[in-house]
Amino acid sequence: MRYLVTGAAGFIGYHVAARLLGEGHEVTGVDNLNAYYDPTLKAARLARLTGTPGFRFERLDLADSRAVQALFAGAPFPRVIHLAAQAGVRYSLENPHAYVDSNLSGFLNVLEGCRQGPAEHLVFASSSSVYGANTRMPLSVHAHTDHPVSLYAATKKANEMMAHSYSHLFGLPCTGLRFFTVYGPWGRPDMALFAFTKAILEGRPIQIYNHGRMRRDFTYIDDIVEGVVRIAALPASPDAGWTGERPDPATSRAPYRLFNIGNDAPVELMDFVQALEQALGKTAVKEFLPMQAGDVLATHADVSELREATGFRPSTSVAEGVARFVAWYQEYFQVR
Repeated sequence: MRYLVTGAAGFIGYHVAARLLGEGHEVTGVDNLNAYYDPTLKAARLARLTGTPGFRFERLDLADSRAVQALFAGAPFPRVIHLAAQAGVRYSLENPHAYVDSNLSGFLNVLEGCRQGPAEHLVFASSSSVYGANTRMPLSVHAHTDHPVSLYAATKKANEMMAHSYSHLFGLPCTGLRFFTVYGPWGRPDMALFAFTKAILEGRPIQIYNHGRMRRDFTYIDDIVEGVVRIAALPASPDAGWTGERPDPATSRAPYRLFNIGNDAPVELMDFVQALEQALGKTAVKEFLPMQAGDVLATHADVSELREATGFRPSTSVAEGVARFVAWYQEYFQVR
């Protein structure tokens, strides 16, 4: 199968592309290699993919409509896995226009490319952040998500709505995947685990928001990839039981679906820090701070639909996942 993977030099995109290549698929990866975080890490991920048979890389900005049109005109992509985005809840408070350019304009260009293809299936990254002010746990794809608490979350919610409109208008099979706090080797430096590890090894304090009183459904990267690959092979189809009188947000009379991918086992933030301390063999110096704007107190994924559709549910424990990340970090940066 021929795949297009956007954001292929990013954290999740790299792992998804590597998995598909390992299964013998052809993968075209695109990325703009922007400097939101250290581009050398992106280059290192990309170098590992470039040496793999079946991989082709195109450096382009998805907000460039002409470049994206040319990409899709070159050869059809039966399956498109769209993982490129401007990430980061906190950064969206500083540079909101970056989120409009990448997450809205960029996604529109991908939708147009898939429509013209036409693609057999578009799988796109959404986020647990779309649940926003929702507090009923576990968070279900059947719940309404009308109260985002950050611009990043609002753009991801918009992606879901944009995809549904294209699915309805043009019959484009679209599946949105709401990821829950992804972590693991080759992760992003702006995420908590990477930042905490670096600070602890350098003897600097780690910043813990809301005084540690938060719970997260930390999900290991391999579990995310397994879910993505399984769902990509199952193009969305219309739900015959869907009705406008009782509209289910997770399905549609169009070929459109939403799934959570999370560990279904939320962990207290301080327990997560303790797992990191144990893996490093060092105690962190902790700086407790108030809640940051755009954050939520807790996440917990209901993954029953994912399990029903694919037979898979994430299961990697935090202790195991953190230990694997630390082993990678120490080897990659040659530190102890």
